[in-house]
Amino acid sequence: MAPQPSPRRLRIGVDVGGTNTDGVILDPSLASSSPSKGILAHVKTATTPNPSEGIMTAITSMFTQLQATHAADIRPEDAIASVTIGTTHFVNAVIERDPSRLSRVAVLRLSGPFSKHVPPCVDWPDDMRSLMLGYHARVKGGLEVDGSLISDIDESEIVEQCKEIRKRGGIKAVVINGVFSPIDTVYRQEERAAEIVRRELGGQEEVDVVCSKEVANLGFLERENAAVLNASILRFARRTIREFRQAVGRLGLKGVPVFITQNDGTILKGEKAAELPIKTFSSGPTNSMRGAAFLVQGQEKDGKKEGQEQGKAMMVVDVGGTTTDVGLLLPNGFPRQQAAYSELAGVRMNFSCPDIKSIGLGGGSIVRKGKNGITIGPDSVGYRINKEALLFGGSTLTTTDCTVLTNPEITSIGDASLVKAALTEEETQQFKAIVKSKIEKIIDNMKTSPEDLPAILVGGGAVIAPDELQGASKVLKPRWSEVANAIGAAIARVSAVVDTIKSTEAKTEKQFLEEIKKDAVERTIAAGASPESVEVVEVEMLPLQYVENKTRFVVRAAGDFDFTRSYTSSDDNGKASSEEEAVGKDLFEPQTVTDTKPKAATSSQVNVLTYTPNVLNRIWHISETDLTFISTGCYILGTGGGGSPYASMILLRQLLRSGASVRVVSPADVPDSAAVGCGCGAGSPTVSIEKLQGDEMMQAQTELYKALSSSSSDQNQNYKATHMIALEIGGGNGLQGMTLGASSNMDIPCVDGDWMGRAYPTKWQTTPVVFNERSPIWSPIAVADGNGNVLVMPKAASDAAVENIIRAALSQMGSQVGAADPPVTGAEMKRWVVENTVSQAWRLGRAVARARAMNRLDEVAETIVEECGGGQKGAAAKMLFKGKIVGVRRTLRMGHVYGECIIEGTDMTDDTTTTNHGRRTGGRRGGQGVDGEEKEDFIGKRIKIPFKNENIAAIRIPAEDGSNDENKELEKQEDVLAIVPDLISVIDAQSGEAVGTPEYRYGLLVIVIGIAASDKWTGSQRGIDLGGPKAFGFDHLKYEPLGRFVKPVSVIDEFDRSIE
Repeated sequence: MAPQPSPRRLRIGVDVGGTNTDGVILDPSLASSSPSKGILAHVKTATTPNPSEGIMTAITSMFTQLQATHAADIRPEDAIASVTIGTTHFVNAVIERDPSRLSRVAVLRLSGPFSKHVPPCVDWPDDMRSLMLGYHARVKGGLEVDGSLISDIDESEIVEQCKEIRKRGGIKAVVINGVFSPIDTVYRQEERAAEIVRRELGGQEEVDVVCSKEVANLGFLERENAAVLNASILRFARRTIREFRQAVGRLGLKGVPVFITQNDGTILKGEKAAELPIKTFSSGPTNSMRGAAFLVQGQEKDGKKEGQEQGKAMMVVDVGGTTTDVGLLLPNGFPRQQAAYSELAGVRMNFSCPDIKSIGLGGGSIVRKGKNGITIGPDSVGYRINKEALLFGGSTLTTTDCTVLTNPEITSIGDASLVKAALTEEETQQFKAIVKSKIEKIIDNMKTSPEDLPAILVGGGAVIAPDELQGASKVLKPRWSEVANAIGAAIARVSAVVDTIKSTEAKTEKQFLEEIKKDAVERTIAAGASPESVEVVEVEMLPLQYVENKTRFVVRAAGDFDFTRSYTSSDDNGKASSEEEAVGKDLFEPQTVTDTKPKAATSSQVNVLTYTPNVLNRIWHISETDLTFISTGCYILGTGGGGSPYASMILLRQLLRSGASVRVVSPADVPDSAAVGCGCGAGSPTVSIEKLQGDEMMQAQTELYKALSSSSSDQNQNYKATHMIALEIGGGNGLQGMTLGASSNMDIPCVDGDWMGRAYPTKWQTTPVVFNERSPIWSPIAVADGNGNVLVMPKAASDAAVENIIRAALSQMGSQVGAADPPVTGAEMKRWVVENTVSQAWRLGRAVARARAMNRLDEVAETIVEECGGGQKGAAAKMLFKGKIVGVRRTLRMGHVYGECIIEGTDMTDDTTTTNHGRRTGGRRGGQGVDGEEKEDFIGKRIKIPFKNENIAAIRIPAEDGSNDENKELEKQEDVLAIVPDLISVIDAQSGEAVGTPEYRYGLLVIVIGIAASDKWTGSQRGIDLGGPKAFGFDHLKYEPLGRFVKPVSVIDEFDRSIE
């Protein structure tokens, strides 16, 4: 007989999926000492429209099992310590756009003059925005990156906005979003504003109030998006969680706490989950991963123990009916998280979600025969497998049918006699090869090092997977794997995250880190963890570019829930609000809304394969589709720096939607006497994601021309620009020339060109400085911070002095400014400009969009190379490397982030079919390149990319150099694949989008592309000195061009429709 569990020892885990509701009862005290892993009962039952009914059915069934096996030892009502539930119910309400479960929301921004051009939900799908957003307004408030005030809140302003909200009617929630609110521990602006709103609009009975800082971290738009989704679903979440609690109570489990699992594999108390339902949206995959790890922990195999205690990561392969989901469970016991941003139902957010990769392979995947062999999926019979698969008398050949055919020992699934003649022997071998290849590929893509990792197979479709996989040190198919997600819920821990920015001027990073670790531990204990179990499981320090002595710290702590504490639910026996009570059982029936309002044409509705730009009489009129292409291309040309163009793109798109026109002209068409102005943003990318642009760009232009006029003896001379040009095409500044020139701003055309042809970290790394026809070129200059502060420099000793002085002023101006540079003549512009770079960005972005439209992202690198003049040996561009990032180091020096990225070659081919001889086809590994020559096989090789904000070089790491140690001999010239001023761009292999240096992270699959620099840089030794290796401290390397520069093809020349 098993030892008698202590009172209140058992944990119930329930996972409510779209098809099935799984459950387990688990005794943690037996987890490591019993072959049963402490699993006393488990069940899989159909999910019900009202999930609480399915939960009751699952738990009741498990109680029956428990009584049958442990009747003398256990009384459930006395032994259950907790019930933890994972559910997709909340996220489904958002995905289904169900108006019966979503409330209308008002947004109040505490942002002062900032973000005025980018309203809330600006980047949402039209139907989502119209369904949820009821009102929005900006009021005073917000912080700078150093914690000082942009402005304090004004109570009277907030009171007036509450009156407007009340007038609108039907608004049930208000989101308060302040600039840099996640670091606001002193002024508590969001909290104070929330108190005013509650006082004016009533308590929860009338309106919910959500502070954005409670929902997500840094990233103004993304945090706001998450807060709006969270606010919209609050009433439904409260009702649902109340139903969960009542269901548990009806089972006799009075006083037993109910928890909800969240995205990162930890739990929220029921009432907290009712406040933050968005944090449960992606909990399903996480539950499966943690449950899988639990099932193999301590397992003996070949004399060695498996599990996290060995300090290694593990791969979890969850094979369902339609897809196979793969995630990496880190040594700390938590899933690897996605990069900074995630997307749900077309809405971009920045809260933590597990990094899961999926392929169309499952137990119900349809298998088809063709003249070139067989194919598998991606379509599936899904939950209809028991009717449609051959094994069950159906007519559709599925992977499960084929698996039973190839494995006669499987006798528990259907009628094997029905699949005897389904495949020939040759087709059987093809089937095995394809399934094995697909799973091996996705495992390899998820790995962060060449070392083989254990692979744990779970899910109802795991039977189709082979027992051996390349890249996996072991393949484990543990018992109870079909309910791994419920097990993950039962064992979930408590965690807390501290994400903050600190000044390292008075204290060291190490001192701050210890304080922040302590804070994270204290928050975890406050959330319910037992003090002795809490540990710090994740630490990240990110120095901020162009912000003196500032570092961003992200620390996560986790621990086991403390069941010794008294726990009472705040509303177990409470009543729903009158409105919630009035909602009947149809609350749980999806009622999908269809937006019948006409929508403006957007780039997503345009056929990118046939789209042509509007060029009339040699003037290019920019559309939203053009803007999308250009924005994508700008980030590629940013060579890792320049900041993401996303926020600038959203701003310019709003101008277009408001009726503004944006014109681009060829440099050749600009009169010699023209005045070509320039404007740009300067500052830290971290600031730009939080403090969205206001009017600082236009304010700087206005102040510059005032200064020029007042200093001139000729008062009749007009110093205003007749044209605009971008300072740098790379990154967010690549769009500023068009933004300033828009008809709603300066109403002048933008030149198709820029002063860099890429992005560089300093202002003196520009082609006008290279030509050195007059010096300094960048004074006078004006900068504005958008909050009333303007700096004008009428004179400067040198262009380097301009750069240094502006950088020094940045820290006192919020670490982000708009700058206005003095106009040059049209004749000067023609001599100095890097021509047709707006066209080049457009073509690069179009190449990525077309690759997506044709599902050929596997060839996006080749397409980009061709657009840049590649296609033959020695040409202007080439693919340098394909692999995954396996190492990143960063440090801050003189305001710039220096670092190094290590990339290891890997196979990225998409092997989806086989020939009729069993050989894989459908992708390239080696093979022919775009130039018809044999392509390099990158597998097993490594390169490094040193960067100073932007990428400096791509350098081969010799095979004998097996470490990533910093103390190594200097790089050798023969190992250089490309180096500045040539462009080295890193592309996300999964999306085709550029990856900026702040976004480099372990495990990211990337393609490295080299593009020859403009001859404006390489045509003189001065250009090579200013933009080449020596300018970045690489004196031991010399510039050798990767190919012959080819001037980008002008969109205006190609598509012009001249009308006499």
